[in-house]
Amino acid sequence: MGRVLLFFPRAVRRLWRRSLFIRVASLTLVLSITVVGALGFLLLSNVTTGLLEAKERSAVGEASAGLGEAQRLLDAADTGPSTPSPSRLVDTVVTSLATRAGSPATFDVLLLSTLPDIGAPERGTNLVAVSSIPLELRDAVTQTQRQSWTFTEIRFLDGRTSPGFVVGAPLSIPTVGPYELYYLFPLSQEQQTLDLVSSSILTAGLVLVGLLGVVAWIVTRQVVVPVRAAAQTAERLSSGNLNERLPIRRDDDLDQLARSFNAMAESIDAQITQLEELSRVQQRFVSDVSHELRTPLTTIRMAADVLFESRQSLTAETARSAELLQNQLDRFEALLGDLLEISRFDAGAAKLDSDSVDVATLVQRVIDGTEPLAQSHNLRVRFASYERPCNVVCDARRIERIVRNLLDNAIEHGNEKGVLVELSGDADVVSLTVRDFGVGLRPGEAGLVFNRFWRADPARARTTGGTGLGLAIALEDAHLHGGWLEAWGEPGIGACFRLTLPREAGGAVTHAVLPLSDEMSGSDDAADASDDANVRGSLKEPGDHSTGGVANDPSSADSLVFTVPIDGEGGPRR
Repeated sequence: MGRVLLFFPRAVRRLWRRSLFIRVASLTLVLSITVVGALGFLLLSNVTTGLLEAKERSAVGEASAGLGEAQRLLDAADTGPSTPSPSRLVDTVVTSLATRAGSPATFDVLLLSTLPDIGAPERGTNLVAVSSIPLELRDAVTQTQRQSWTFTEIRFLDGRTSPGFVVGAPLSIPTVGPYELYYLFPLSQEQQTLDLVSSSILTAGLVLVGLLGVVAWIVTRQVVVPVRAAAQTAERLSSGNLNERLPIRRDDDLDQLARSFNAMAESIDAQITQLEELSRVQQRFVSDVSHELRTPLTTIRMAADVLFESRQSLTAETARSAELLQNQLDRFEALLGDLLEISRFDAGAAKLDSDSVDVATLVQRVIDGTEPLAQSHNLRVRFASYERPCNVVCDARRIERIVRNLLDNAIEHGNEKGVLVELSGDADVVSLTVRDFGVGLRPGEAGLVFNRFWRADPARARTTGGTGLGLAIALEDAHLHGGWLEAWGEPGIGACFRLTLPREAGGAVTHAVLPLSDEMSGSDDAADASDDANVRGSLKEPGDHSTGGVANDPSSADSLVFTVPIDGEGGPRR
């Protein structure tokens, strides 16, 4: 229950934020209730004030008339020695005034002595209690000797009470002394009238609020429905359905919005169609040019091969020109091949030829192939495989191309500390990292290295014959396998590239096994070690990279393969 109570306010707030219809309808309803309540209160106040003022005027007039009649009766009864007794005078006055009230009585009368200590008689009608007269009113009558009145509660000796209006005035009775005459007017009828008015206003207010709520719902729906339709159409447009349009039924502001929206959609459709056509033209151009260049390139290659083979019989300058021509033709063929491969990716024609491959053996073969390049840069390539064999269902040709590209880049941008390659996996994925300790990457460049023809240093010469498309093709190859290819680097510290592949074809990659940072290797001194013991010490133990029954301890001879291709020290050692 507590969770429900905590969830309910959040759900209401989320619904409030997300629904324009609920906000507009709720605000309209709240404002309607406020306005209707204020109007009802004002109307009830005016009715109450009018009723009480009318009652006050009639009551004061009736009390004034009764006071004048009582004074005439007392003056007429003052006949000297034959004046009636005080009790009889009081009874006569009260009885005479009570007859003016009618039947049923519209008011009650109290005749009270101002000096109660002298034992003067006091009378009242209909069991009205003396406590009905407020002390403040009695003081005002006796002190000002003028007519005074107030609203109060009328109490009766049998316990009944009623809201009422009391008018008091001084009265002098001969042979007795000063008296106070009070008229008590019950407000029962006025109270019933006000109750009826209040219930009528409340009922009318509820009906009016309900009607306003219905009106607000209808009006809001007229606005919200087209907005929701526009939002749904925009979502379908964003999902690629460029033929979606908003219907136009009338000629109002919302239809003007629909026309503008449709015009925008048509413009976007036209621009996207134009861009797609340009992209197709570009792809077709690259593909056609690449294919068309094959024939003249083959002819040039044959002629260049003849010159290159016979360079010993040529002059030094001509022989050097033949060598330069051969090298540039190699680069040109590589660029042409990469352009054809990129065009296949762009056209969506790239296919996988998957089979179960031992990635550890594949990586070792690539490292052996890069041995001459590593020797020319006077650096070592270290390889640590924490799983052997490390089988993955993949396209061996494409994975070998990725590893070769990463190794070529690491060797080209590395330094005397060498290149470190690590391979590890778990039950679901396999990760390969290629780490160099060279110039590294500046902030923001890790997201640019996979762009086509991007170079960290435009002035740097391509000593390895690169085309500028290697990493872009490597990224496409990784994506084709459903894998990741990521980059990390810091200036002066080096760079690291991590390839993560699913074990099985069609699998999803949700994590990587090896870290993508400087933590994956030990200290720089350890990285520069020259013997196997130091190399082992520089490797970070993965700890939790176990796969099946394969040992994961870097010090285990069966779990590590090291390749140090320099000075012909030998092949792989276990």
